[in-house]
Amino acid sequence: MAVPSKPRPAPAFVTPMAAQAVKVLPEGVEWLYEPKLDGYRALLVKDGAKIRVLSRNGKDLTSMYPGVAAAGRHLNAGQVVIDGEIVALAEDGRPSFQALQHRASHPKHRIVLYAFDVLYLNGRNLMDEPLVKRRAQLPEIIGQNPTIRLSRDLPGSATAIVAAVRAAGIEGVIAKRRNSAYRPGERSSDWVKFKLGQQQELVIGGYRPQGSVGLDALLVGYYAAKKLQFAGKVRAGFTPHIRRELVERLKPLTTATCPFANLPDAATGHWGGGITAPQMREMQWARPELLAQIRFTEWTADNRLRHAAFLGLRFDKAASEVHREA
Repeated sequence: MAVPSKPRPAPAFVTPMAAQAVKVLPEGVEWLYEPKLDGYRALLVKDGAKIRVLSRNGKDLTSMYPGVAAAGRHLNAGQVVIDGEIVALAEDGRPSFQALQHRASHPKHRIVLYAFDVLYLNGRNLMDEPLVKRRAQLPEIIGQNPTIRLSRDLPGSATAIVAAVRAAGIEGVIAKRRNSAYRPGERSSDWVKFKLGQQQELVIGGYRPQGSVGLDALLVGYYAAKKLQFAGKVRAGFTPHIRRELVERLKPLTTATCPFANLPDAATGHWGGGITAPQMREMQWARPELLAQIRFTEWTADNRLRHAAFLGLRFDKAASEVHREA
């Protein structure tokens, strides 16, 4: 009689699959739709009694989100890897990225993990199975768990879904092909993201100092052809506390060398976002290691941000991975 093989241990880490940005949400019965939540992409890895919460670049977030880790102990699985999004929910149920960043200032916000995929379950690798088959197992795995919740499908046409999400104040919509496999580390056209507002993460390359508050504007950019391109100044979205915190975080990264390949500018530009050679001396440069989530109205013709506002810092992605999104 054959002896059953022992389940293989859960993988230490899986690089999450990514979605391509689109300007029009695709329509058709082959697509599933989910809300695009404004939080941190995360993996929850359970291997027996060991629970870990990991960022999309493998950073261990377990100590940052102990409630999510504790909730993982109640999952109905001995071994499981769940892909999801950690968000901070206000009392009205809306996610807030700023509250996630500054949890001490938002004690009434609840930290939850919205699960939208399962990659590994009790010794079985599920990543080659169709999305609908993987997702069908999530309700039983999660059970009645107030901290780990199912990211539910949005019913209706693409047009109706966009209208409903816009009215709810949600960031956007993710569309996934029902039969898609999970491709670790790939940005696939089987998964697409449609954003209702313009925002993305950008690399901080310095700041403009100002008096006692310490910071007038962040200087941000993105990588193109392996060079950091200046995208503009960010002056909105700061409280005095956030300004002081940013200066403290940037002090250890201080450098005398401008990290942006496309500075100085010949002129300040129509919207005053440029930095000329004389103005370069006013700036405090930083090694390009910190990332900021930035909201803005549009990209200008010269590839600069218009009406940019700071939403928070990001710690779940390497600076070299930041490119301008289509």
